[in-house]
Amino acid sequence: AVGSGVFGRIAVTYIEWAGDGVQMKILDWKLIDGPAAAKKFANVLSESPIESGPWTSISGLITYALPQFENNGYEGTRRVIDISGDGPNNSGVLVTEARSQAIAKRVTINGLPIINDRLQPSGHTQLEHLDRYYAACVIGGPGAFLVVAHDFKDFGRAIRRKLLFEIANLALPGEMLRSALPRSATPIAMDYPLGCDIGERRLQQRRLRFDNEL
Repeated sequence: AVGSGVFGRIAVTYIEWAGDGVQMKILDWKLIDGPAAAKKFANVLSESPIESGPWTSISGLITYALPQFENNGYEGTRRVIDISGDGPNNSGVLVTEARSQAIAKRVTINGLPIINDRLQPSGHTQLEHLDRYYAACVIGGPGAFLVVAHDFKDFGRAIRRKLLFEIANLALPGEMLRSALPRSATPIAMDYPLGCDIGERRLQQRRLRFDNEL
């Protein structure tokens, strides 16, 4: 996929994230220009400890990622933030505000939501139709799309498929959802009836219930 591009190489960085202010750059920018470089990147990543934290701030990740494109030693023809997660934004600024900042800088946001029925630490169920939330509230910019992982076991298949199409810049098959948002307009939640602030409202409701139980 990398070799089929115009330049035959890409630059990649890898960030793990959680709530607002919790972003960990695991690997700084690396040039991937062949199988050896790709394997080295994968090996270093696989040996790195997995970071975690409370809450979910997709907006915080976007805000953190945007400056990473500047003064990093590379100049690309496309700038893409790939976001994978299993829940909606519930801390930091609204995800749509951060997305608008990315679009204004001509940065595309692609998504890989992980659909699952695993209970949250609070005991609550995950958000229904997370794929629709990502489509309406997260992805955006030129050519934005998402690929759905139907559970955690399906994640490997989904991310491999997504990266192959993304890096090679191929036409997307029907199972993938391309963003219908205009490139110049500020995106709004067109296809998610619960609203793009559903994560924040759910968290607030839990806190209120917790306070009432004290």
